[in-house]
Amino acid sequence: MNIEMKSVRKLRVHWPIASEMFARLAKGEAGALQDDQGIVALLQALAESPELGDFGNYRHVFESGVGFEGFTVTEGANPTLGRVGQRTISTTFVFTTYFDAALDDAAVDRFMRRIVEIHPWEVPVIELSGPVSVSSTEMAAVYENEAASYENEAAS
Repeated sequence: MNIEMKSVRKLRVHWPIASEMFARLAKGEAGALQDDQGIVALLQALAESPELGDFGNYRHVFESGVGFEGFTVTEGANPTLGRVGQRTISTTFVFTTYFDAALDDAAVDRFMRRIVEIHPWEVPVIELSGPVSVSSTEMAAVYENEAASYENEAAS
């Protein structure tokens, strides 16, 4: 099997979770994901956007981790967590997926808006990268088929 690289963009979303959920996920309890309504909504948004997490024969691919985020709330904010002037640490689920770098801006805008709609924070932490490369076996098959077509044409 050949491994080729595919140009993609990375989408990373930071999602607050309860301490109990953090502990369960940190222990490797993957089933805990189904017990958090916010994470369930995030995974549903992934499932509803076929462009996200498309790795050829694998769909809805994502990676996750748990960690902490820190912030200080300032005047004028309407925080979900913390108070003005207070340094706050939040237990966080970090969700990462990828999509084709050539995807049109309207499609990207659609799933970004969907994530903002369901995110519980006033200002969600969402990272969207420029093009990066990830491994892909699907592209290897495309290149092999193209090479075979050229060889057949040259032999004719």
